[in-house]
Amino acid sequence: MKQLIPFMMSIILLASCGQNKKQEFVYSVDKFADVEILRYKVNNFDELTLNQKLLVYYLSEAALEGRDILYDQNHKHNLTIRRLLEAVYENYAGDKETADFKNLEIYLKQVWMGNGIHHHYSEDKFTPGFPETFLSAAVNSIDSTLLPLMAGESVETFKARIFPVIFNPDLYKKRTNQEAGVDLIATSANNFYEGVSQKEVEDFYAGMVDPADNTPVPYGLNSKIVKENGKVVEKTYKIDGMYDAAIRRIVGWLEKAAEVVENEQQGAVIKSLIEYYQTGNLEKYDEYSILWLQDVNSQVDFVNGFTESYTDPLGMKATWEALVNFKDMEATKRTEIISNNAQWFEDHSPVDKQFKKEKVKGVSAKVITAAILGGDCYPATPIGINLPNSNWIRRDYGSKSVTIENITDAYDKASQGSGFMEEFIWSDEEIERAKEYGSLTNNLHTDLHECLGHGSGKLLPGVSPDALKAYGSPIEEARADLFGLYYMADDKMVELGLLPDEDAYKAAYYQYIMNGLMTQLTRIQPGKNIEQAHMRNRQLIAAWAYEKGKADKVIELKKRDGKTFVVVNDYAKLRDLFAELLAEIQRIKSTGDFEAAKQLIETYAVNVNQEIHTEVLARYKALNIAPYRGFVNPVYSLVKDNAGNISDVKISYDENYVQQHLRYSKEYSVLPNYN
Repeated sequence: MKQLIPFMMSIILLASCGQNKKQEFVYSVDKFADVEILRYKVNNFDELTLNQKLLVYYLSEAALEGRDILYDQNHKHNLTIRRLLEAVYENYAGDKETADFKNLEIYLKQVWMGNGIHHHYSEDKFTPGFPETFLSAAVNSIDSTLLPLMAGESVETFKARIFPVIFNPDLYKKRTNQEAGVDLIATSANNFYEGVSQKEVEDFYAGMVDPADNTPVPYGLNSKIVKENGKVVEKTYKIDGMYDAAIRRIVGWLEKAAEVVENEQQGAVIKSLIEYYQTGNLEKYDEYSILWLQDVNSQVDFVNGFTESYTDPLGMKATWEALVNFKDMEATKRTEIISNNAQWFEDHSPVDKQFKKEKVKGVSAKVITAAILGGDCYPATPIGINLPNSNWIRRDYGSKSVTIENITDAYDKASQGSGFMEEFIWSDEEIERAKEYGSLTNNLHTDLHECLGHGSGKLLPGVSPDALKAYGSPIEEARADLFGLYYMADDKMVELGLLPDEDAYKAAYYQYIMNGLMTQLTRIQPGKNIEQAHMRNRQLIAAWAYEKGKADKVIELKKRDGKTFVVVNDYAKLRDLFAELLAEIQRIKSTGDFEAAKQLIETYAVNVNQEIHTEVLARYKALNIAPYRGFVNPVYSLVKDNAGNISDVKISYDENYVQQHLRYSKEYSVLPNYN
C-alpha cells in the first residue's frame, strides 16, 4: 500500500521553515501543464560504507531497468508513442521555437510524467496542444528509420494506426475506469487485459480460488489476461515470459547487488526475488515477501517488482515499481515508538472486537531516505509505503512500513512562500497551528497510516481479499487514514512523546477536512468525477463526517469575501465521527460487504460539488500553484582508482528533467513496442 501526499499537505509542510532563508540546494527544476518537477536530496549518502554505496548503485540500476514495463502495462501503445515523440523532439529539423513544437514538448513531458498517454492521477488521456497536421509534417521531416515502425510498415500506415490513439479523445480515454454499472475492463485502456470481458476475467479467477485456502497467493498479480483460440489464458511476467528482456536486466543487477549485501538475510531476500523473476511463481513471491519484511536489520533496503494494484479496475494486476532507500537512523526512533506499541493501538481501536487481531505480529516501521525512484514510484512518488499487501502474510508475519522523509522535505522546501495558507485557511489561529505543527503531524499521520492502519484488523475466515473488487482500494486507504486520524488525537501521542501537546493534532484534522472537501479538487478537470483511490478515500471521509456532523455543526462551510472556507467547530466530536466511520469500514473490510462498500463510495467519494470545484480552480490559478509534483532522480556513477578498482560511488544532481528521460529511454529501453 502506498500513501500519496495530498497536494495541500505539501503546502502545509512549508510552515516549519523560515520563508526567507536562502536554500543552496535547488528543489524546483521544471514546470509545465499542471506539474512542477522537483529534486530530492539524498542526505547522508557519503556516510554509507563503500559496500553500502555499491549496493545502492546496483539496486538503483535494477530500479531503472523496469521503466518500459510500466509504460506497457499502462497502455499497449505507450512505448510506440513515447518513442515517436522522442524521435521527433530530438530530430525535428524545423523551427523549434514555434508554439506547435513547444506544445509538443509539453505533451512529451506529460507522457513522461504519466508513464504513458494518460494522466498519472486523474487517469484521463492527455489532450495534445498541437494539431495532427503538425505532427504529421514533423514525422515526415525525419529519417523513417528513427521511427518505431512495425516490420514492413510504411510511415503513412504508421500514422494512420497511431495518430487516432493520440488525437481521438474518445479512443482509450480512461486508463482505469471505475464507473459503476459498466464493464470495467472493456472501458479501461490499461494493458492488463486484451480481448476479454470483465465477467470472463472474474469467472477465470473464480475457478482458481479455493475459499478454504487460508494462505492464498495473490492470483493474477504478475500476468496479463488474453484470449487465445477462444480460451482465456494468462501471460506471466517472468524470464522467458512476458517482459523477458527487461526482467533479465533487472535480475542481472540484482545478482551484482547480491555480491555486496550487508548480511545473510538481505542476501536471502535478493536471491528469493531473483527466483521469483525466473519462475513467475506466486508462491515464490510470497516467500520473497516474508523474507523481505523480516529483514529489519539492514540499513539499505528496496522495493522491486509487481506490487500495487491501483491501476487495475479489479484490484488484482500489479504495476511494476521500484524504490531504493536507506534508513534515517535518527528519524526512525519516531516510528520505532509506534511499532513497539502496535498491540496497544490494536487493542484500543474503536472497531468491533471480532475484527481485531488478537496478536499483532512483526510490525516494523522506519523513516527512510529515498536514493532512487523507479517504475510506478517515478516521477510521482508516494511519501509512505506499507508492504506486503497480502492479508494472510500480514496476519501471520506482519508488515514493514516506511515514511520517505527526504521526499516530504523536498515538498516542504519547494512550497515556501506559496500563499496557500492565507488563501484557504479560515482563521489566523488555524494558520499558526499549521505553521507550528503541520510538518510534524503530516509525517506522523503517514507513520500511523502505513505502520498501524494498513497492518490493523483482520478478515473473517472465508472472506476473500478481493471481495470488495473495484471498491477495495479506496476502502483500504480510508481504513488506514481513519486509523491514523483517530489516534492522532489520542492522549497516547503526547504520552509517547510523538506530539508536544494536546492541541497539535488539530492541524492534521483541519488540513484533512479542508483537503477532502475542497482543495484536492484542483486535481480534477471541470465536470469530472473522482476516480483515483486516494482522492476517493479522502473525500469519503471528509464528506461523510461533514454530513453526519451537520446537526451539531461539527464542520461548516462558511463564506467570507465571496470565498468558501472550512470551519471545524468541534474537534472532539470530529474524532468521534472518525471512530464511527473507522468501525464501519473495518466491518466492511473484515466481512467483505461489497454492497456496503459500494454504497459508501458511490454516495460520498465520487461526485464533485461543481460550485466549490469551480471556485477552488480559480483560487489556485491565481496562486499559480501546480497541483501535482514529480521528481528527477540523482545520478550515481562509479569512481575507480588507478588500478581500475571501484573506490567510491559519486552522486550528482545536475541532470534536468528532459535530459534524464531522454537518457533513460536510451539506456533502459529493451522491450519491443508491443508485448
